[in-house]
Amino acid sequence: MERPAWAPRSIDISVPSVSRIYDYYLGGSHNFEVDREAARKAMEFMPGLPKVMQANRAFMRRAVRFAADEGISQFLDIGSGIPTFGNVHEVARAARPGAHVVYVDHDPVAVAHSQAVLRDVEDTDVVAADLLKPQEILASAEVQRLIDLNRPVALLLVAILHFVEDADDPYAAVAELRDALAPGSLLVVTHAAYEGIPLPVERAEGAVDVYKDIRNPLIMRSREQIARFFEGYDMVEPGLVPMPMWRPDTAPEDEDPYSFSGFAGVGRTA
Repeated sequence: MERPAWAPRSIDISVPSVSRIYDYYLGGSHNFEVDREAARKAMEFMPGLPKVMQANRAFMRRAVRFAADEGISQFLDIGSGIPTFGNVHEVARAARPGAHVVYVDHDPVAVAHSQAVLRDVEDTDVVAADLLKPQEILASAEVQRLIDLNRPVALLLVAILHFVEDADDPYAAVAELRDALAPGSLLVVTHAAYEGIPLPVERAEGAVDVYKDIRNPLIMRSREQIARFFEGYDMVEPGLVPMPMWRPDTAPEDEDPYSFSGFAGVGRTA
């Protein structure tokens, strides 16, 4: 397999990547056949997976605009993935010129792409780090330069927590990040769940098994389990809901049924 110029030499392009699979679902071009093959296998069980990802991105943009309208001008996006059109810094800066954005990911491809995209973008940067090591993120030069933790921050954990197994205690990592944030900060979360998927659970499990096979287990949590990530936050109306139901721009009944898979919510620190 020929290595394209945009692929860092350090990555194994014969192994599927969650970030590149997500890029494929969204119609991006930064993915390999091994990623497309995994995505197509998952779509054999859940053909509406691209609709789920599109709903996820649409919610993220609404949540960023909401944060900007609330006066927040600092955004920390952990698990940011490969940049696509309408990324956080574009939405945030359109709503609040001068907004500061730091992206965080541990996927070398996502980091390399983000660095290329952001090379000439002011007040925006990327950190190669892991959600499970909050102090490394917070102590990074990029966060220290662009994020003032004494002022409110919008912390985005969009479509990342469901890739962290319970054994790694994602709740502790989220709590550690919460405790570092100033009052009035926001937590923005989306998370996969069997609830809302317009298929029998047994069939949806087939897609989950594809992620297990590529050693990136997809952890489907219940609404109650997802709500635990918001401990210490006051939920913003309408609470933890299916993605199209959170402050929609268009009538939710016009959305594809797959868009209602999983949950989204925003919480505010007191």
